[in-house]
Amino acid sequence: MTFFLITTDHLADRIWFRDDEDFKTGMNYAATVACLVGVHVLAFILMSNHVHFVLECSEEKALAFITEYKRLYSRYLSQKYGTVEYLRRNGVDIQPLMLGDESLERAVAYVQMNCVAANICLSPADYPWGTGRCFFNPAPCKGQPINALSVRERRRVLHSKVEPPEIWKVEESGYVLPESYVNVDFVEKLFRTPKRMNYFLLSSSKARRRLALKEEGLPSFRDQVILAAVQDLCQTLFHQRTVDALTEEQRSELVSQIRRRFSADLNQIARVTGISLRDVIRMLERF
Repeated sequence: MTFFLITTDHLADRIWFRDDEDFKTGMNYAATVACLVGVHVLAFILMSNHVHFVLECSEEKALAFITEYKRLYSRYLSQKYGTVEYLRRNGVDIQPLMLGDESLERAVAYVQMNCVAANICLSPADYPWGTGRCFFNPAPCKGQPINALSVRERRRVLHSKVEPPEIWKVEESGYVLPESYVNVDFVEKLFRTPKRMNYFLLSSSKARRRLALKEEGLPSFRDQVILAAVQDLCQTLFHQRTVDALTEEQRSELVSQIRRRFSADLNQIARVTGISLRDVIRMLERF
């Protein structure tokens, strides 16, 4: 068996997922692409400006998986937002993992803890856009069988004509539950006990990042929350609909407002406004 950790580069001046519908689409593509390419998903998480997957497959299939995932999601973004080649130059890192040296356990824990390190939630189980709720969870997997949907409904939900396995279940808000296709049994046997999994979660580099944020005392808002606020600020402060329509002076004021109202760091401001990090720094130095 061969395993790989797939990580996309963090986008600096834009985000992958702007709202819940984007996240749901990303969740469904995780299921459909895994089915199309023929890989076993062990863990994954969708963050605002990057994604992580832990797969059991060949290196060739790992590359085919993330390439197809990016292609399909880019097409979705193009259709919804009119973007062009949004993820084409988004770099990808594929690292091999081994059984027996704990690298696989560390990779799963690292992926799971991304949302905690970002100060979005207290535990991976609180974050819906990934596998945080899948492991050592005594509650049964809820959702209706995907075959209960008509062919048209399935294609609308999945954004694909792929014929889904009968075991897939769809969450009521419209995405395939990861428990339907993630190799939960394998991961639980890998960690053996919830206590051992918790040890890896709490000792991961992402957990240390979470402690550092806590010590700094910085509040945190999800990118999607600030992105919605950016649109409101453009309208209320400058009577414009988009950041692109603002003058240089107005952009500087917007950046200052986001910093002051949300205690957002420089990278987050760049992501949600589409303004380069260099320009964000320059604008804040004026205040």
